Amino acid sequence: MTQTSSSRPLPLADVRVLDISTLFAGPLAATFLGDFGADVIKVEHPTKPDAARGHGPARDGINLWWKTLGRNKRTLTLNLGQAEGADILLQLVRDADVLVENFRPGTLERWGLGPEQLLAANPRLVIARVTAFGQIGPYAGRPGFGSLAEAMSGFAALTGEPDGPPTLPPFGLADGIAALATAYAIMVALRQAEATGAGQAIDMAIIEPILMLLGGQITAYDQLGRVQPRTGNRSVNNAPRNVYRTADGEWVAVSTSSQSIAERVMTLVGRPDVVDEPWFASGHSRAEHADELDAAVSAWIAERSTDDVVTSFEQANAAVARVLDVSGVMADPQYEAIGTIRTVDDDDLGPVKMQNVLFRLSETPGEIRFTGRAHGADTAAVLEEVGVTPEQLAALRERGIV
Repeated sequence: MTQTSSSRPLPLADVRVLDISTLFAGPLAATFLGDFGADVIKVEHPTKPDAARGHGPARDGINLWWKTLGRNKRTLTLNLGQAEGADILLQLVRDADVLVENFRPGTLERWGLGPEQLLAANPRLVIARVTAFGQIGPYAGRPGFGSLAEAMSGFAALTGEPDGPPTLPPFGLADGIAALATAYAIMVALRQAEATGAGQAIDMAIIEPILMLLGGQITAYDQLGRVQPRTGNRSVNNAPRNVYRTADGEWVAVSTSSQSIAERVMTLVGRPDVVDEPWFASGHSRAEHADELDAAVSAWIAERSTDDVVTSFEQANAAVARVLDVSGVMADPQYEAIGTIRTVDDDDLGPVKMQNVLFRLSETPGEIRFTGRAHGADTAAVLEEVGVTPEQLAALRERGIV
């Protein structure tokens, strides 16, 4: 297992996490904890690995996304649906601080691993239960994934061109947002457990965190009966706000969320006259004149190279960014300066680049200690920690428990 070295302590080094979840929201939450030192033990079925190992591109049969999603996690195989497997998990729970799961409601209870049994084994355990729809309600038993949350939350209805269909993102947006929310919820519950010695269960429905990020739509509908329409790359809250094509065929994004930036942009593109219009005084009323503002910005940008546009906006202290694909991200000097992309040694791939930890702490920064491990690579080592002998391990393997 390739590891990086650091002389600085990691802030979650005394936290042990059992990640028995699959695919994205639950596992990614555990990854975030592992990035800051938590000892994450990834538990997978002996013959049915986490389906995330098969998502996305592979090189020579080696899944590439798993190297990031599975980083900083030791891997253990265990059949939780068998009584012996459930008993072993309860042994592991006694020394754990957090358990992350995303089975359909009732599954863990059916295996004798519901919150009642888990908290009996370890009263201070934090149990993060991540599901599409939550633990109760008419949809609780349905199968569900992040795409359904993107549909149900209103995100898809808002996304796309006005005359086009609702649009889903081509990546796990709702899962990623739920993962961040789950990691936050876990830290809140760990703080409570530290203060009181009592654990608890977290009910995280993937349909909820993305809804929170969609702004004040609930209140606007409640108070005004207003349903926000699809507006493409435009915003109902400010203008100009769009993507614009440059003379060399690239794209830039412009945003004018503040009044002063809007004034600078329109002055830059040769339309200072609109700044004095009464409707220009607020973002909402500017959005009602988006056609006129977009036409001016678009025409000005279309006559100039991307470098010239970016330089001019910077000199005017106006907000602009190139629209980057992944190759652009990899070459961007700002990402390089803040260390967003990290090169890590991998046992299978050699040096491999991936996203770094989410944020920088001045005194106890996170660390990618090792990349995603093979299915069950640490089974023997993890079970030895709870007293399983080599002979017992061989017998468990024979019976398909591990």
